[in-house]
Amino acid sequence: MNATSGKAFVQRLETTAAATEALLLDLLNDKPLDNEIVRPKRLLDAMRYGSLNGGKRLRPFLVVESAALFGVPHDAALLAGAALECIHCYSLIHDDLPAMDNSDLRRGKPTAHKAFDDATAILAGDALLTIAFDIITRDEIHREASVRLALTRALARASGIGGMAGGQMMDLAGEGRFGDKEPPDVQKLQQMKTGALLHFGCIAGALLGQASKQEYAGLDTYGRALGEAFQIADDLLDLEGDAATLGKPAGQDDAMGKTTFVTLLGVEGAKQRLKNLIVQADTALAGFGGRADVLRATARFVAERQN
Repeated sequence: MNATSGKAFVQRLETTAAATEALLLDLLNDKPLDNEIVRPKRLLDAMRYGSLNGGKRLRPFLVVESAALFGVPHDAALLAGAALECIHCYSLIHDDLPAMDNSDLRRGKPTAHKAFDDATAILAGDALLTIAFDIITRDEIHREASVRLALTRALARASGIGGMAGGQMMDLAGEGRFGDKEPPDVQKLQQMKTGALLHFGCIAGALLGQASKQEYAGLDTYGRALGEAFQIADDLLDLEGDAATLGKPAGQDDAMGKTTFVTLLGVEGAKQRLKNLIVQADTALAGFGGRADVLRATARFVAERQN
């Protein structure tokens, strides 16, 4: 059985998820690091609550698998993946807050602000965001400071004003939060809000592996197609899924009046666009040959997932 068959792929994904979980638990231990004074227990508990025991860890998996194309040491790639996962988990904690999506359920359990309180959830998100940049700059990730700098800059841009945070602002504006409803450019919005971190997971491997321009371009195109595919699949799940399977409330996009790929293209149009994106992702990896079969399987997994 090869690594791209269904069962073997899921096992590979779960192995990386378990390794990421163990690494996050170690990174979020009680012992202060140099120049830290104390790690408050309630804050650590909330950070762990929001980042452990849940999720497929797709983003660190992308870092690990894209880095594997270039023979990057697994531990180095996993550490970069953990930094990315801290950003992702912080964003979920903040997205669930009453001022944002006002969600009560995440990964089948109460959201962080429900399990703790709003202030603790905000600080837990802040601290996860901050520790991500502590992690991504560590010497263990790459011996060359220029590579660590490139990773840090790319992660900041994926996370910030022109990436995830900017996309969230566009999403809120599209709901009419700030006056008249502003119909968003859905593709740009989702490239930023959802796609930017997934895209970073793909190009991180290229940066760690000091890829050629052609190799970088292939992973760049793959990452953009994968990010859009993920969001279309998510939009379809929000419409057609149920809370028990999703681990979070279903139908929220429609209830909040959000413009999505489904409202823009219709259900069948969205499904066709999703198929086209998987072909695009596959084509982008042609230069890597069979070495990229796991990434090809990842794109199919993203399109076919049920939660």
